[in-house]
Amino acid sequence: MHPSAFLASGGHSSLHLTPLQIALVVAVCALSALLVNMAVAVFHDGVRPFMLDHRQGRMKRREITPLAFSLSAGFVFGLGAPMAFSTGVLNPWLLFLPTDVLGLLASRRWLALVLGAVWALLVVFGLSQATRAAQALPVDFLTAMQALSDPVMYLFAFFPAVAVAYQFGKARGAVAFAVQGVLMLASARVWKGVFPGGPSMAVGILLLVGLAVHRDLVHRRAAREEARARGAEPPVPDTSAADSLFGANARRLRTQLPWLMALGGLVGTLCATGTFAGGEATSYLVQHGDMVNAAQVDFYRTFGFIPLIGLTSLASGTFATNGVNFVYAVGYIAPNVITAALAGAAVFTVEVLALTRLGRFFARVPSLQDAADHIRHAINQVLELGVLFGSILAGMRMGGGTGVALVGGMYVLNEAMGRPVIRLAAAPVAVICTGLLLNVAYWSHLFTPVRG
Repeated sequence: MHPSAFLASGGHSSLHLTPLQIALVVAVCALSALLVNMAVAVFHDGVRPFMLDHRQGRMKRREITPLAFSLSAGFVFGLGAPMAFSTGVLNPWLLFLPTDVLGLLASRRWLALVLGAVWALLVVFGLSQATRAAQALPVDFLTAMQALSDPVMYLFAFFPAVAVAYQFGKARGAVAFAVQGVLMLASARVWKGVFPGGPSMAVGILLLVGLAVHRDLVHRRAAREEARARGAEPPVPDTSAADSLFGANARRLRTQLPWLMALGGLVGTLCATGTFAGGEATSYLVQHGDMVNAAQVDFYRTFGFIPLIGLTSLASGTFATNGVNFVYAVGYIAPNVITAALAGAAVFTVEVLALTRLGRFFARVPSLQDAADHIRHAINQVLELGVLFGSILAGMRMGGGTGVALVGGMYVLNEAMGRPVIRLAAAPVAVICTGLLLNVAYWSHLFTPVRG
């Protein structure tokens, strides 16, 4: 079955899952909690490094669990839940961050399986009931939240230009933005069936990678010339440190490959059903059944996470629940669930077997590792802006100027209070709170819903 066949209608925001999808969500959450308990895979990049201390007996579960909860809670309740609530598409913050905590909390493997499965059922049936209740309200803030989609998707396309500006300066950043902007305009006119941000992102990533490689080549050439001038041997990039530090952990992950293949197969299959997305922007694309463009977006986004996930996996001997992120793109474009399962397992296999080479590669090209850091920072910035713009539009759809004032006021108040809700999640949470307030105002005869 093609992924779009699983969607009841384009652009839905209700979480209506088939029995197959529910079974997959339960299986993914149960297995991910088990693998956290076994210290084989963890989703949160900040928790993963502590797993080496846990395996070697320097940290106990009861010490890591509160840390994992404190790092994850804001993303679960501030980002994962509102994103799933507004799109009807599940995401890794809602599924995998809690299974990190539950897997660490469980004292036995069977208990980790049970807790992961229970969380999955709570998510599936809890969100389903919550969306039904929200859509029955006089002020339908879930439909209004569809306004987030365009600002998020289109602004996201320019993260490579922002990353170029951070790493290589204002002039090159401006040139990259101009190239991406012209390409986006041309794509919208010439390739009408293609998401205009896709080709723009592709070219932006190529520009960033090209500039990073060029910088490393220039530095290497300068180092050789300096060595020649001193009569010394030309320097050779040293990868022995990576081998000595990471070799044992890479071997451990290879012994756990059957477990990781099963996890990759399940994640890929869940993506193929159209009920799970790996990122903020792709949640909206998957919501509309646009799997090809979702695959493009998550594919390009992956380049910002390869060094972080790869190197933390090597340093800890614990892989990522989502692998290096390529499994998302593969799952979206798989023609059926069987192909998605096989492709997801294959992707995880390749990623695990390539980890050692990955460590050596980044030891040779440090500018690419720097570029990945800038990509992640740029992604966060453009997403924060896109989500804020979209949330303001959602406020206007719900309540006109009053809606804008409430959403914007809550966002600014959150900033003034030191961000009790993380910035990326603050605006969507403000939309939900504003929707609830406007419903209370309607029942109090203080507000008339905006029509149209």
